[in-house]
Amino acid sequence: MNLTRGTFIAIAILYYVISMVLVVVIMLLMDKKYKKKINEEINALERDKNLIISSNILSELNKVEALINNQELKKKYKSWQKRFENIRDKEIPKITDEIIELQNDFNDKEYEKLKEGIIEAEVNISYLKTKADFLLSEIKELTLSEEKNREIIIKLKSDYREIRNLYNNNLKDYEIIKTPIELQFENVDKLFGAFETAMEQNEYLEVGKIVKAIDDIIGNLKIVIKETKTIVDLGSILIPKRIDDINNIYHKMKVEGYNLDYLNIEYNIEEVNKKIQDIFGRLNVLNVVDSIFELKTMLDYFDSLYNDFDKEKLTKTLYTEYKRTILIKVSKLEKINNELYRKIDDIKYSYDLSDDEVLVISEIKEEFNKIREDYDKVVEMERSKSFAYSKLAKEMELINNRLQKEEEKLSNALRTLGSLKEDELRARDELENIKDILSQAKEKVRSYKLPIIPKNYYVELSEATLAINEMVKELDQRPISIKTLNLRVDTARDLVLKVYNTINETVKTAKMAETAIVYGNRYRLTNKEVEINLTKAENAFNKGNFKISLESAINAINIIEPGIHKKLLEEYK
Repeated sequence: MNLTRGTFIAIAILYYVISMVLVVVIMLLMDKKYKKKINEEINALERDKNLIISSNILSELNKVEALINNQELKKKYKSWQKRFENIRDKEIPKITDEIIELQNDFNDKEYEKLKEGIIEAEVNISYLKTKADFLLSEIKELTLSEEKNREIIIKLKSDYREIRNLYNNNLKDYEIIKTPIELQFENVDKLFGAFETAMEQNEYLEVGKIVKAIDDIIGNLKIVIKETKTIVDLGSILIPKRIDDINNIYHKMKVEGYNLDYLNIEYNIEEVNKKIQDIFGRLNVLNVVDSIFELKTMLDYFDSLYNDFDKEKLTKTLYTEYKRTILIKVSKLEKINNELYRKIDDIKYSYDLSDDEVLVISEIKEEFNKIREDYDKVVEMERSKSFAYSKLAKEMELINNRLQKEEEKLSNALRTLGSLKEDELRARDELENIKDILSQAKEKVRSYKLPIIPKNYYVELSEATLAINEMVKELDQRPISIKTLNLRVDTARDLVLKVYNTINETVKTAKMAETAIVYGNRYRLTNKEVEINLTKAENAFNKGNFKISLESAINAINIIEPGIHKKLLEEYK
């Protein structure tokens, strides 16, 4: 079915109209929903405002009015009433006006202004509600005080009975505070009586003060009763016994030669005694704040002194050991170094050493002198008893460390200088070995009569002989340069080994070639090609071309016996 252009236009217009209608409907629905939300928020503000002034405040004020029996309570009542009337007659109407203004803005569709107004009204209502709640809590504190205070007093009386029973059952433990504590008991009894009187006369403002006073005194009595025995035990028994024991050890060690001045024991004991007197003075007025902590700190201090005493005894042993071993070691090392120092000129001359290369010997000698000086100073400090053994042992430990360092330097110097002599002796031994290897090479040449000796043998032999002569020359001269000598030794050894290897390889190849020719002669008449190769091998052998001779002989035999070279090699081995 074909649609005309007019039909298309009509359909498009219909779609457009429907779309516009839908947009309008959606906007109307959204506007309605927004208005409903705003209206609900305004109603919520009205409801919250009405809940601020509840009947509770007025009811509690009426209770207070019935309890008024003195000017102070009357004054308190009027202050609360004035604050209530201010909230009811001034603050609430202001919020009412704000809500009415919000309703007008809603009707006028001033939504931006309305949004800000709602937020401001919420803040004001919240503030006023807090104000009203605080007023109600203040009033209730008075109206409910009788019940609340009765509960508190019942508990306080129970605590008080426990305290008195504990005191009465252990009178000996509290003899030191008998007078002040019984005086406090009298005060508590009077306060309990004052509480009852105040309750009967409805003096509720005074009741709170009395309850707090009773609570403070009983709380302090509970602490005093709990801590007094510990304070007395620490201050009059444990610490004095510890002081006596410490004093005995201290004076005994002083007689034995220990210097313990750095511990300030006598001064500290005097201060501890003063502090204990102060603690007992405060205890007499029932003040025990931090007393146990202070006494335990004192006890810990005296306990730590035992460790200090043990440390001094241990370090004395350590010091004595250092004193003995250092003296022995430094004397021994000085002797070695002095002997080396006396020979230093000979060593320099013998091995061509510079002043810098032997400077370490002088430095070690100088350091040994310093070590001995410092050692003597420490020993003198011990004799004068002017320092503790812990200090002396530390000083000796430092000296011992320095001595070990110098000992290591001396050992290195001895190894270095000793190695020079060892290098010389080793070079002389090596000379004999080199000569022996060269003799073996010459003997090998003589033992196997080669038709022609290779020219390179004589060249290498000449070089090796020259190198040996240079080595001998270096060993015979004074001073010896060890670096040059070692170079001569290495050169001579390498050249002699080269000669040995050359002649050894030559003789080995010649023997194998001769063996191959002899073995191949059995096939000479059976094959013309074999004969030609063997003749070539003989000619090369006679000319001294042993490698070519060996190859030709093996090629000849291989014609008759493939793989003959392996068999010949096995026979040769």
